[in-house]
Amino acid sequence: MSVRVEKNGHVWTVIHSRAQARNAMDPASAEALVAAFVAFDRDPQAAVAVLWGEGGAFCAGFDLKHAANNSSALDDIAYPLDERAAPNGQLPRGPMGPTRLELDKPVIAAIAGPAVAGGFELALWCDVRVMEESAYFGVYCRRWGVPLIDGGTVRLPRIVGTGRALEIILTGRKVPAEEALRINLCEQVVPEGRSRENAEAMAKEIARFPQACTRADRRSVYMQQGLSLREAMRKEWYNGVPAFHADGAAGAARFASGKGRHGDFGNL
Repeated sequence: MSVRVEKNGHVWTVIHSRAQARNAMDPASAEALVAAFVAFDRDPQAAVAVLWGEGGAFCAGFDLKHAANNSSALDDIAYPLDERAAPNGQLPRGPMGPTRLELDKPVIAAIAGPAVAGGFELALWCDVRVMEESAYFGVYCRRWGVPLIDGGTVRLPRIVGTGRALEIILTGRKVPAEEALRINLCEQVVPEGRSRENAEAMAKEIARFPQACTRADRRSVYMQQGLSLREAMRKEWYNGVPAFHADGAAGAARFASGKGRHGDFGNL
């Protein structure tokens, strides 16, 4: 099986393992990733997921060897994006798998080696990206006449801005980890072989917090995109108030009892 899940408390690590193909995505792997992340989102005990490619590569994109022999490779992909399920109950899936799912919980990408073409789009779908020093992004599919059709032209400019996104997309050049950090395309650069370890450590820290509040704030960040300031703040309020009722009163009581004083958050 090319996809497996390892669980540690409230953290799930979703592992894509097609090392012989540098974790290039085929339809079976895409379906398996969708199933894994749907299960993660629905499990009340799961809080944060890490997506990691086993064998030194995050994902080298869609498997072009498969595409070369299957001209209808994209015909069975569910759409549109704004429906959580098609009339037949099928959840939306992109060529790279979960890239059209809208989860209510955070996902951290642990990136070693290449995250290129569709693999770049898969990394952009994640909320946070942790890259090893030799890891890199790139629209390498530019060379083969394969367009970005799994969120790359949507998410990349929202993260780095239109001009920088267009330069990366149109040139198809390599974007090394150091530059990715500088242009806010990743959040951490870590030593070789440590992306999974560091991503899981971040996931465990996030999972410690009251989750209704954590998920509400994450949801609000995405909800406000494209809205006016007034409308975005209105949505923030109505999204956040239920989370305060769920978590905030109890948290205030813990603070009043002495927890967290002087910046000591080790025992919340």
